[in-house]
Amino acid sequence: MHEIFRRGRLGAAVVTTLAAAVLGASDAAWAADSVARGWNEAVLAAIRKDTPRPPVHARNLFHLSVAMYDAWAVYEPTARHYLFAEKHAAVDRAAAQHETISYAAYRLLRHRFASSPNAALTLAALDARMAALGYPISVTTTEGNAPAAVGNRLAAQLIAASLDDGSREAQGYQAESGSYPPVNPPLIVGLPFNPTLVDASHWQPLALSYTFDPKGNAVPGTVQKRLAPHWAFVQPFGLLAGDMDPSRPGVYFDPPEVPLLNGDGDAEFRAGHEDVLRRTAWLTPDDGVTMDISPSAIGNNPLGADTGTGHPVNPATGAPYPSNIVLRGDWARCIAEFWADGPQSSTPPGHWNEIANAVVDHPGFVRRIGGDGPELDALEWDVKMYVMLNGALHDAAITAWGVKTHYDGSRPITAIRHLAGNGQCSDPSLPSFDLDGVNLLPGVVELVTEATAAPGQRHAHLADHVGAIAVVGWPGVPANPATEHSGVEWILAGEWVPYQRANFVTPPFAGYVSGHSTFSRTAAEVLARITGSAFFPGGLATYTCEANDFLVFEAGPSQDLEFQWATYYDAADAAGQSRIYGGIHPVFDDFPGRVLGHQVATRSHERSLALFDPIDPAPPCAGDLDGDGLVDGHDLGQLLVLWGTTTVSADLDGDGLVGGGDLAVLLAQWGACK
Repeated sequence: MHEIFRRGRLGAAVVTTLAAAVLGASDAAWAADSVARGWNEAVLAAIRKDTPRPPVHARNLFHLSVAMYDAWAVYEPTARHYLFAEKHAAVDRAAAQHETISYAAYRLLRHRFASSPNAALTLAALDARMAALGYPISVTTTEGNAPAAVGNRLAAQLIAASLDDGSREAQGYQAESGSYPPVNPPLIVGLPFNPTLVDASHWQPLALSYTFDPKGNAVPGTVQKRLAPHWAFVQPFGLLAGDMDPSRPGVYFDPPEVPLLNGDGDAEFRAGHEDVLRRTAWLTPDDGVTMDISPSAIGNNPLGADTGTGHPVNPATGAPYPSNIVLRGDWARCIAEFWADGPQSSTPPGHWNEIANAVVDHPGFVRRIGGDGPELDALEWDVKMYVMLNGALHDAAITAWGVKTHYDGSRPITAIRHLAGNGQCSDPSLPSFDLDGVNLLPGVVELVTEATAAPGQRHAHLADHVGAIAVVGWPGVPANPATEHSGVEWILAGEWVPYQRANFVTPPFAGYVSGHSTFSRTAAEVLARITGSAFFPGGLATYTCEANDFLVFEAGPSQDLEFQWATYYDAADAAGQSRIYGGIHPVFDDFPGRVLGHQVATRSHERSLALFDPIDPAPPCAGDLDGDGLVDGHDLGQLLVLWGTTTVSADLDGDGLVGGGDLAVLLAQWGACK
């Protein structure tokens, strides 16, 4: 079982399994925690069995959070709603909330995962969960005010409203046919170099298989299809229209221009990919190099940089953090895999939900928003935490994918194979000189020469490639990854691959900016703000990678290794760094993503606080349906959604039905509360 944080010698004292049962949580967990926590665990389990689509699952997590929050708010007289405006009284408020949340969550998740590759497993698990909770799934009515009907009605309203949110859910989340065509023909990963490339600065789809035509030309097999290029135009949670740059459609805030090969940022483009080559040359424990990964040595970075020198003391204990010396190659491989979030994972948004749940499970954790104020019960904390966290992660997906689509930045495998195929650009007196080549870096990037390829020399196995560029790199998954590790060796740079699964290699969307960096900084900001501290409970979170029982791509680590993070920001920075060691991003994808995450979280925090602000139980005017003190288009939208129902809060003329009379009352109060 893999754990997010482990009860270790330095005492993080939190245990949450990544490899959960089909339902995502045991019966005991559902009984001990709030029902919202249980349904959050259920959607995480469903995501792990679905296709890894981070923006789609950020949306799923957000909409489940909205459903649970609004279902809770139905029975709280002063709680504002996000979408579902009804208010009802209940003799047993907790029981009604429990039941309404469950029906709303169940109906939404069955709808969202009906076409999942593992739909049979997921839907059966959801059915079984309702049976275990004692709620018959045969109760499908949306009529009346019984908790089940309210939950069904809430889910139906959310499903209907979200079909028009720009995600193209009805089209399988696929962009319009023919839109966003790739600049480059596919790269056939199994063949060397990148001979068909058009522009190394733009994204290139990969082909993981190929055949040959009668003339001997390589024909790509299945080719990656760009994921969610339209996502910038999905309806956000907290982002404002003014946050989008009118000169850059789909681009929120103001990220820097992407570096271009032989254009603006050429030096940064080359340096970023050389940095990837340096760091992926560390992916071996065999060199014996060690490093200190204690919070006293690394972390505490300023926003958008890796210049921090650690934390002087643990604020929870007042004592310094002890050293934590590990093999550098074990750390590089473990960090790449821990944050990889590929197939069978809950994707980065889900991973941060797992972390948030683990934080709440800490025995010293107190549920106070912002770290002060009244202590909340488990259910109120959870529904608010999930809205705040997943509203922000939803907007992080919108923001990151908008930048990805606008700039269409390439991945390291495209750039490195292209540069190396041209030759070296360091010394015109040496063979294979080309201004569009790669810089030579002794011990990392070298020219294969007669001397270096002589018997017994470091390039002897590349003797047939004199004049080519060789790099120290990971040669790929070993024959038996359960018992063997590949280490690093001199390989042809034209055959370089990232440290990833052979059936994955690199994600099916553009590089700039890093989604991991954007998601992770966003989540870290939310957790720091909602808990009132940047530090994990107890001042430390740990995760143990057990020797030869953690890595998936190959055997390892060679000895037990314990990750240690003092703050949410340290963990988020590690997520961004991991993509460089994994060969997925250069650093110029990472740092701007962190900055965007900060900006997204700021907007989402403002939206969340406005949502959580209690309403006046006697609103100043009936037409102010959302309780914000103003009668405007938001109130009109709510009225139209509830048209024809008997919802009391929208029955402004008191005739028992939401209709034309209520519209007249609302319009008479337009622009103010009279």
